[in-house]
Amino acid sequence: MLSNEDVERLYREHAGMVLAFLARRVRVPEVAVDLMAETFAQAYADRRQFRGSGNDEAVGWIFGIARHCAAAYLRRGVIEQRVLSRLGVERRELYDYEYDRIEELAGLRNLVREVQNGLAELDTDQRDALRLRVVEDRSYGDVARELGVSEPTARARVSRALRALRRSPSFADQGSNHA
Repeated sequence: MLSNEDVERLYREHAGMVLAFLARRVRVPEVAVDLMAETFAQAYADRRQFRGSGNDEAVGWIFGIARHCAAAYLRRGVIEQRVLSRLGVERRELYDYEYDRIEELAGLRNLVREVQNGLAELDTDQRDALRLRVVEDRSYGDVARELGVSEPTARARVSRALRALRRSPSFADQGSNHA
């Protein structure tokens, strides 16, 4: 069980890392700020259910909540945007310095550069398949039609491209951090 003070301490010590973690997942700084607030609000509300011991487990618990919040946001994103638009609710715009700080915390500029370098190392077939599937969020059937190949071939190209990116020196140390 965590106390109010424990949750406050976790916020003071780890809010920046949680914000960076979320910004990498949703790639929209304003949304990352909202999700960070939601993460710590949820942690506060559920503090009595925490059964771990020690700071490392508490930090892991916070990141688990953040991961869940990001996944839920990504699932409900389109629906929520429609509702907010219908209600006329607008998210507060971030100031440039806030935007820059979030990008800095999340390492987004470096991440973009790493992705560009990794993509440049792929062959054209893999790069095109990955762009269509991941960047343009098209179905495998659409990718196959666009590239003039079978759906299994499109799936294989995307899979190989992702595997190559993971092995790329640009991404070698990405798996060791929370993000």
